[in-house]
Amino acid sequence: MPRFTTTDDVGLHYYDEGEGRPVVLVSGYGQPADDWALQWGQLRAAGYRVVSLDRRWAGSSDRPPYGLRMSRGGKDVQELLAHLDLRDVLLVGQSMGASHIWAYASLFGCERLAGIGTVDQSPCMINKPGWDNGFYGLTLQNLGTFFLEPEHLLNTGHGRPWQDPAAVDAKIRAAGGKGAVPDIAPETFPLMFDHACQDWRDVVARITVPALIAAGEQSQFWPAEHARATAALSPLARAAVVPGAGHAAHVDEPDAVNELLLDFAASLG
Repeated sequence: MPRFTTTDDVGLHYYDEGEGRPVVLVSGYGQPADDWALQWGQLRAAGYRVVSLDRRWAGSSDRPPYGLRMSRGGKDVQELLAHLDLRDVLLVGQSMGASHIWAYASLFGCERLAGIGTVDQSPCMINKPGWDNGFYGLTLQNLGTFFLEPEHLLNTGHGRPWQDPAAVDAKIRAAGGKGAVPDIAPETFPLMFDHACQDWRDVVARITVPALIAAGEQSQFWPAEHARATAALSPLARAAVVPGAGHAAHVDEPDAVNELLLDFAASLG
């Protein structure tokens, strides 16, 4: 089981298979690296080296009582790339994994990257004047308590019904993963709060590599319009909407997401 130790003494597990340009996949809140199992086979078959990171507090990685903030998540991504000496990387994140990527780009730039892909993550989760593509119902006024209510994550009243977790787990296992039952621990709530406070729009505007901003058409968390609004911030970014998909677009409609990723990867030269 490949692992490396971060500079703050946390052991992080990752998968690393295939050859070719590296595609590094970062999962969302509470999700293990196996959450990307429905992408692994097609990416490897197309000639890519596929690396999937178990973020701290996810999958087989350590669960330390520190480092639960976006900046440390960006540093973890940087240290993974440095540990494997990866360059010319297509870096892809879903949900909070996308925010880890924006944190990485903010701190370290895009020198090691060929491109960035995000799957259903608004760069600004707070709805505010001039931005209504945030998390449904989240405002500056209720930010402090909003995510203390689990119902806000489970039932926003928007989007497609959630897939049954057991059915998703079975799909992941059939694709070669070890399962993808989310692990939402109370100890990680500070990470969710820090995640919700961020506004990555200035980072998007300053990227120096192409970016694919994908949204689930029927996301349970925010309007799909966030993809177009985000891509409009950078001449290097493009938007895509995955028809019929919810927030977990890569699991809901894996073939459509795989096609988007493969087309984007091919466009990077």
